[in-house]
Amino acid sequence: MTSPARQQKFGRGTATSIVIANMIGTGVFTSLGFQLVDIRSAPVILLLWIVGGVLALCGALAYAELGSALPRSGGEYNFLGRIYHPAAGFISGWISSTIGFAAPTALAAITSATYLASVFPGLSVPLLAAGLVIAVSAMHLGTRRSSGGFQFGVTAIKVLCIIAFMVMAVAWVEVPQNIRWLPASGDLDLALSGGFAIALIFVNYAYTGWNAATYLSDEVDDAARNLPRILLVGTGSVTVIYVLLHVVFLYVAPMEAIAGQLEVGYIVADFAFGEVGSNIVGLMLSVLLVSTISAMVLAGPRALQAIGQDCQPLGFLAKENRHGIPYRAIIFQVSVTVALVLTSTFEAILVFAGFTLALNTLLAVCGVVVLRRRRKPVTLAEHGLLDPNVTSFRMPFYPLPVVVFAGFTLWTSAYVVWLRPQEALMSAVLILGGWLFYLVTRDRVSRS
Repeated sequence: MTSPARQQKFGRGTATSIVIANMIGTGVFTSLGFQLVDIRSAPVILLLWIVGGVLALCGALAYAELGSALPRSGGEYNFLGRIYHPAAGFISGWISSTIGFAAPTALAAITSATYLASVFPGLSVPLLAAGLVIAVSAMHLGTRRSSGGFQFGVTAIKVLCIIAFMVMAVAWVEVPQNIRWLPASGDLDLALSGGFAIALIFVNYAYTGWNAATYLSDEVDDAARNLPRILLVGTGSVTVIYVLLHVVFLYVAPMEAIAGQLEVGYIVADFAFGEVGSNIVGLMLSVLLVSTISAMVLAGPRALQAIGQDCQPLGFLAKENRHGIPYRAIIFQVSVTVALVLTSTFEAILVFAGFTLALNTLLAVCGVVVLRRRRKPVTLAEHGLLDPNVTSFRMPFYPLPVVVFAGFTLWTSAYVVWLRPQEALMSAVLILGGWLFYLVTRDRVSRS
């Protein structure tokens, strides 16, 4: 008999908080420094974040349709394996198991530790980051009720604190920056440049996480009906927050002070509140990133669990504790994350992970076209989930969201290959490694 703990599901509010927490993390508090190295125009910077939000919404529309039509935990692993070929799904799962969640978790932990070290100089950033990952992960080894409650609570605190930070920074800054907010000559050239394309990689990485709920579809209450709303509400909310946050950043602090710097939030707080206030905000931002780490640890192992269920050599990843929590997958992801924290630089992880994950999501979004050609219309009744007269979610304005997402992703990826060949090569090696592992183990991988 199934225990009550195993029957527990994550509600719509908790699942939406997972999406928001996955998205609002490292990128939004760090990437502006990298963008300002090549782009010193406020309208172009804001355009970056608006374009990133539109792309995330296009991706969310596609994933909402895929998640509604192909309900199962695992995200891209589930989608690509069922739409294209088990090999595509396995390689996607390989990416998820190695960097898909481990890299963003490592970046969030490094950023959190960096903010804390800004307040308390002399602390070891790598050791702080590794300890934070281990401590937060321990919170998700209990029941879904405690895990979901922790996630919802820290995400709500994060959003409220960010809103308070924006309002107070604008109200308290003594000398606002003389910013040109309207486009001018030269902005179009910047928007079409290679620098814009590379900057969009950073922005897209900051938006990473809009697909988080699809990784734990099996554990979301009435996922087939709720996933579209969860993905779209979460992504739309974060887009608004991101654009407003960058208006505040540029309004409060000079571009010269932020360019090339990692701890953007700390610098902005220093200009708004002074040294004491910046230390308080730096400590706050360090704590707020706990929700991002938490969300990654909650969602990522579910993809690993799905791989373990289908691939016998990786079956240990599917093991659950008595509460139905994939504890071995959590431990595996934590181990990879700690290794990245202790051995890699921040920017290398960011570009490498951003490029690889962009290719992964590109294939999934394009899978909507393949799926529609195979099944017209797709009904949840085929899966025995809903009444035969109820159809699954179908994205509006099809195929425009797919075309927009694919076009921008291919454009930015081409620039990464051209301007950052080392990271592109690392991505190719990772994908090749997944394919070789699949060839060796394919006789023991489920085709279901």
